[in-house]
Amino acid sequence: MKMDASKFPYVWVDFTHSHAEPEHDHAEDFERFEALLARKEKFVFLSLTAEQDDHEHTQEEKKQVSLWMKKHKHDLRTYVKGMVHIEPGAAKRLAMKAFAGAFSKFWGYPLLIAGSEEEAWGFAERLLLDAPEK
Repeated sequence: MKMDASKFPYVWVDFTHSHAEPEHDHAEDFERFEALLARKEKFVFLSLTAEQDDHEHTQEEKKQVSLWMKKHKHDLRTYVKGMVHIEPGAAKRLAMKAFAGAFSKFWGYPLLIAGSEEEAWGFAERLLLDAPEK
């Protein structure tokens, strides 16, 4: 996963980066994520739709994510105010909205689905404005 925090507190995420490389080191992804959490400031993730990804995570990858999340649960819920995903296709947006509840329960922050970049920026700004200061 590639992260661009140059417009912090808006952090762009590209999930296709890690799946395109079979030898991708997920430990680096966790390190980048931890660096964002270490700032101790609220932020929002934004992501664009990628081509269909058929990557299935291994049991070991799922275990690593679960352990990492348990370790960082407090900071995830405190500083990550949401993920805003841009999906221009109405059918895909509908399918992703159905997935949003499970995502939120798992990660501890909401997943909002926008139809355009303009709508995504509005969602992201509201997430940050509605977030209580820590």
